[in-house]
Amino acid sequence: MSANDIALKVAADAGRAAQELVLGLMSMPWGQVSPSVYETGRLVTLAPWLTGHGERVRWLIDTQRSDGGWGAPEGYGLVPSLSATEALLSVLRRGDDTGVGAETLREAAARGLRLLSRCLSGAGLSLPDMPAIELIVPSLVMLINEHLEENGMSVPLTLPVGMSAAPLEAVRAWVASEAEIPQKLLHALEIAGDAANGAAVAHVTDIGTIGASPAASAAWLGDRGPSEPGHPVRWHLEAIVRRHGGPVPVGLPITVFERGWVLSWLARAGIPFEVPPEMLADLRAAIGPAGTPAGAGLPPDADTTSVALYALALLGVPRRPDSLWAFETPTHFCTWQGEEGSSVSVNAHVLDAFGQYAAVRPAEAARYAPAIGKLRGWLLERQREDGSWDDRWHASPYYATVSCSLALHEFGGPAAVPAVRAAVEWVLDTQSEDGSWGRWTGTAEETAYALQLLLFAGGEERVRDAAARGYAYLLRVADVAEGPPLWHDKDLYRPLAVVRAAVLAAIHLAQSRSLGVRPISQV
Repeated sequence: MSANDIALKVAADAGRAAQELVLGLMSMPWGQVSPSVYETGRLVTLAPWLTGHGERVRWLIDTQRSDGGWGAPEGYGLVPSLSATEALLSVLRRGDDTGVGAETLREAAARGLRLLSRCLSGAGLSLPDMPAIELIVPSLVMLINEHLEENGMSVPLTLPVGMSAAPLEAVRAWVASEAEIPQKLLHALEIAGDAANGAAVAHVTDIGTIGASPAASAAWLGDRGPSEPGHPVRWHLEAIVRRHGGPVPVGLPITVFERGWVLSWLARAGIPFEVPPEMLADLRAAIGPAGTPAGAGLPPDADTTSVALYALALLGVPRRPDSLWAFETPTHFCTWQGEEGSSVSVNAHVLDAFGQYAAVRPAEAARYAPAIGKLRGWLLERQREDGSWDDRWHASPYYATVSCSLALHEFGGPAAVPAVRAAVEWVLDTQSEDGSWGRWTGTAEETAYALQLLLFAGGEERVRDAAARGYAYLLRVADVAEGPPLWHDKDLYRPLAVVRAAVLAAIHLAQSRSLGVRPISQV
């Protein structure tokens, strides 16, 4: 089947595609996530005894960029490049039999080292706001420098300007003391070094994960891995590596996160589909008094909680959003307790949750009106001069902008109208010649976000023309299984089903809105 045939099939029945997508969530309950260079590199170093070791090494070799680095452009490439380079140096030091020649390994590691040396010695390095980056970078630089010292190389890597090893040392001492640590730190337990091995502060979940992270799980299992094949954590890791034939994602499971986002994208767009009753029951049951985590091993967070609540309200089974009060601060809502920084997309999703519940339960609307007003004001203050928003949980401003704009469009009232209009203008001004949108290059995911904003909040001829061009682009790239990872974790990742739902929503909106979008036969 040609790409055009696929496009026509997808466009002809977004409802059927949405139904298949929702049913697929039941068959893969841990979630569907792209493999991670960072996490895969950590398993190469920490768990060479694990199934798929050779496949992981070869995958790292195959995904190295021509400039010697790994990962996305700009500062996003530092963490994956450090992890992959250190992993290859570990393989060389141990002399692992991976099926990859020693010369190939040496050349790839040397290219990685040259890029890292240039990158870290320069003054223009700007690092993104990624979880635990202030701990991960020093831990990897220290490991690489140990390799260099063993090989008699006298020029160690330096830390980025403004970054110190002191926070890492403090966390390692904290873990070693066996005192209770914040649950969110377990997601990056591998940075604790030897103290992670069997750390008493970590608790194995029912499905055998530590912190919903393969790297954290392998670091905690440590030297028991080879000798205890039946250990729950070993079993969990074996199950994960089979997903991609060796490489692993940065976070798994993401059960509640994935279901909340998929269902909300589809329902908000008005796509007809049925949700398995047990999925709705599971989603409702996951939300406790303190909210819900994205998946087992993670702390509750306002983002997952609010999107799950919003999806439930859209689907006709609303649940009071009172668990979100646990995340309220004097000015806004935090992602989790003790968060450093803030997130506009999280606050936009909290606005969605409160606003939609108030809409379907008008008798209770007064209870949430003050919070809705506070959220509106906070989001309006953080809009950039060009009309967009940016965020700490996604590399693309199109994700942040569609999250904020749609929440304000639906629940922000008259005071939010100018801001939404400015966002529409920014989207119109940043469309590429081929009809796509994207931070670095046009992508189906980012085009879907831009298209949704135009179709929900726009209306004049310029909007209709841009929407038609964006729709045509989506049809040309209908096979959306591939695409760059843009979501923030320790490394960038791509939640496949979530992105697929966003694209389906945009396609359905383009077909169903009376905005002059051309028929498929004319595209």
